[in-house]
Amino acid sequence: MESLDLLAHNLANATTPGFKADRELYRQYFSEETVGDENAPMLPTLESHQTDFTQGSISNTGNPLDLALSGKGFFVAKGPNGPVYLRAGSFHATGDGRILTKEGYEVEIRTPDGQPFRIDPRSDLQIGKDGTITQGGVAAGRFAVVDFATGTFEKKAGNYFSFSTPQPIDAQNVEVHQGAVEQSNANAPELAVRLVSVMRQFEMLNRALTLGGEMNRKAVEEVARVSA
Repeated sequence: MESLDLLAHNLANATTPGFKADRELYRQYFSEETVGDENAPMLPTLESHQTDFTQGSISNTGNPLDLALSGKGFFVAKGPNGPVYLRAGSFHATGDGRILTKEGYEVEIRTPDGQPFRIDPRSDLQIGKDGTITQGGVAAGRFAVVDFATGTFEKKAGNYFSFSTPQPIDAQNVEVHQGAVEQSNANAPELAVRLVSVMRQFEMLNRALTLGGEMNRKAVEEVARVSA
């Protein structure tokens, strides 16, 4: 069931910008009844899963506040319980000049004087590959793009991540593309095939359990009949 839920979740987010798919990690074990029998078949068991952070394809949108990252790194936003990190750079500007995520979290932008970042929402802006925001010919700030050398992470609702590493580092060899978004790295056709395969295996196992239960019931009834 865990594998089925994981595949279904990936498939449901195959068109979600910036989504990173989860992959199953299997190990093979002998059953308790066959331990020590070298010729006995080993049973695959879903032991855990891990998030695949490989690059998704980049699609142009023409929206000046749609941003895609090429390379390793994350945008930073101010979540309700601390910083959150994301690859899905579909942002928008407020009337007072802040830049927010779809969920309304303010995106972290570093300014030359360290003051809170504000833009003129009525004026065009250009964003360079290093994340620098230029408006009216003046560099007003730069998007924070960070990475994590070590540490564990947790997926959050809304396609965000949180990391246990105390201090992120500035991302290296990463480019910001204005007017574009990174697509999900979940492969829909592959996931659909695997989902059907897992569902069939689940149905076969369910039928086997049902048959085994029926055989046990009949065996008990036969023993009771003979005893009588």
